[in-house]
Amino acid sequence: MIGFRGATAVVGIGTTEYYKRGTSPLSSAQLVLQAILRACEDAGADPRKVDGFVSYGDDANAGLGVAAALGVHEVRWSTQIWGGGGGGIAAAVNAAAAAVYSGQAECVAVYRALNEADDGRRAFSKGHLGSLYTAHGILTPPQVCALRTQRLLEVDGVPASTMEAIALAGYRHAQNNPDAVAYGKPIDHEVYQGCRPISEPLRLYDCSRENDGAAAVLVVSSDRVGDYKTTPAVILAGVQGAAAGWTESVENEQNYTSAGFHPALVQRLWNGAGVGPDDVDVTQVYENFTGPAVAAMIDHGLCPPGPAAGEILTVDNLTLPGGKLPINTSGGNIAEGFVHGIGLVLEAVRQIRGDSANPVPRADVSLLIGGPMAPLVSSTIFGSPATV
Repeated sequence: MIGFRGATAVVGIGTTEYYKRGTSPLSSAQLVLQAILRACEDAGADPRKVDGFVSYGDDANAGLGVAAALGVHEVRWSTQIWGGGGGGIAAAVNAAAAAVYSGQAECVAVYRALNEADDGRRAFSKGHLGSLYTAHGILTPPQVCALRTQRLLEVDGVPASTMEAIALAGYRHAQNNPDAVAYGKPIDHEVYQGCRPISEPLRLYDCSRENDGAAAVLVVSSDRVGDYKTTPAVILAGVQGAAAGWTESVENEQNYTSAGFHPALVQRLWNGAGVGPDDVDVTQVYENFTGPAVAAMIDHGLCPPGPAAGEILTVDNLTLPGGKLPINTSGGNIAEGFVHGIGLVLEAVRQIRGDSANPVPRADVSLLIGGPMAPLVSSTIFGSPATV
């Protein structure tokens, strides 16, 4: 979209704590409201002036209901991204940016909430394990992703060490983040290798957590960032979609070991942002499981495919300080906490603002990768004000 680059920005972020699944004292709706109110407080914004609402993945909290509870003056934009898994996480940010850019709204809240007591078990994957799967004993998301990950290792030759590196990087970063569920609970190579298997080749620490909680960000026009008290994280580009041969999961995708980010989609992302993989300072990659995260980084050109991926995706290279390709700097879905990945959006913004628990010095380009191996995939690139 002509002129889209840098036209919008995130000016506020808010989150609840991460509760063990099914234990939140607040309802799902209350969690959303708390997160949005905290985002407004962060930005110095009047909650009643939020006029747009976007979520994803069958969030039970409709925008109109959230707006009524907040007492907003007018709802001008309310939508939800289709597609299961976390593929809609960046797409939700992109939809908010499109609404603001096109004049459909002025201040859009992007949010996601989960409360197992309200939403049920594995609400984030409802509707995506149909009869094709269940008839063959495939009942859970890790089984689907394990099949693809095993092919990634056996046929593509990607070393299993890359998966361990993703997991350990998240845990290392979580040790500096007091809000992370894994804070004070480090793991190492021996612990990772010794943990119980979940679905071969995925082990316990290859799998994301499940938590109750919520988080939200506020998207506004870059022309109005001076009205807010935070450093803006400018939205440079965003993409979403699926190529032919990759839509609803039916296990006959043409590029079976891909994370679903086809070359044309990725190239649009880089072209739209005016940067390339080598310009990325920090990445938040949705790791529902470590195998899909590895595939997503390959798809985005952050590392080569095949055996050479193991030379780039090492624990030291993915971890701060010193790593040249730092990822999931709050701990990610695996070690910080999992509310369908919305926490990754906040951390991508924190890196631009400089208030991450593990800040990348002078970070100008922050990449968010959403929902690898999901039917719908999406990515967003945030930039510092200096990038525009």
